[in-house]
Amino acid sequence: MRRSAKTKSIDEGLLLAYIVLVITGLVMIYSTSSMIAETKFGSNIFFLKRQLIWTILSVIAVYGIIKVNLQRLAIYSAPALFVIILMLSLVFLMPSRNGSHRWLMLGIINIQPSELFKFVMIVYLAFSLSNPKRKIEELKQLLFPYLPLIGIGLMLILLEPDLGTTIVIALSALGILFLAGARMKHLCYGILPIPAVATFVVFGLGYKEARIIDYVASIADPLKGSYQVKQAALTLGAGGFFGMGLGEGRQKLFFLPYPHTDFIFAAIGEELGMLGLMIILMLFFYIIFRGLKIASQQPDRFGYLLASGITLSLFLNIAINLGVVTALIPVTGLPLPFLSYGGSSLMVSSAAIAVLLNLSKRRVKT
Repeated sequence: MRRSAKTKSIDEGLLLAYIVLVITGLVMIYSTSSMIAETKFGSNIFFLKRQLIWTILSVIAVYGIIKVNLQRLAIYSAPALFVIILMLSLVFLMPSRNGSHRWLMLGIINIQPSELFKFVMIVYLAFSLSNPKRKIEELKQLLFPYLPLIGIGLMLILLEPDLGTTIVIALSALGILFLAGARMKHLCYGILPIPAVATFVVFGLGYKEARIIDYVASIADPLKGSYQVKQAALTLGAGGFFGMGLGEGRQKLFFLPYPHTDFIFAAIGEELGMLGLMIILMLFFYIIFRGLKIASQQPDRFGYLLASGITLSLFLNIAINLGVVTALIPVTGLPLPFLSYGGSSLMVSSAAIAVLLNLSKRRVKT
């Protein structure tokens, strides 16, 4: 099988899909948060203004990441993980929000280190596992150094507590290890503790226990589901096929919780209808498809693992958020990439797209 020369241009379709989603996110954040912002902060553009600043910073980051040599930069991924683990430790010194310690509050800037950990971990695994001397099929080399380094990060994120992000990171890591050639029986050692730990955290420590109980009850009777789930279902169904019109949604008026963050997909359904949701889903599908295509066309193991890991992480974030909004899984509190309000989420999601765009320049055609 012969390969052609490396292509020089980035994946323009992927870039366009990203831009459309980010612009849609800005529009919908303003539409869904203006009333809340006016009531709480005295300015209907409070959330929009902050998200716009993060959008500008994200675009700058995308431009920079496209230009760099990722393989050279990945050398510093291990030290970066240690720094982020320190940041994860410092969040417990910060005031809690909704019972969680997830943010480092640095003046007007709030940083969520778990988002950074998720991204840098993928870069680290791709770089380390691309080393030809790494015999990943051996259990000893699988456990060290990956288990201590990633395990400490996961433990800290779980203690914040943030079960949703913990699951995304754990599954992303296992996926990359599998693609790198780890044996399935060895990966099972890592998979089996996940449901046990999750059960202990939920029912032993009481984290989101009521949400799980409400979710189980809602399977038999949807009216017994949690308030959030019921309001999300009402919001999704209210828009019909064409929606009530941009800015005309009613559920965002203090009925639907977090309409500009965790449940923005439901708010989009009310205002833009099933048609708008289908367009959003097609854009997400296109991004995942292009990510997998870019991964399959990489000339080396590093690029393949990095593109695959980034794409898998994006897919898990999207799938879990949509699963929550559509009541398929319990509420976890994960934002929807590119659309939800949140600087750390937007920055990391944008960086993920930038990595794929960078890698698309070095793909080869078969």
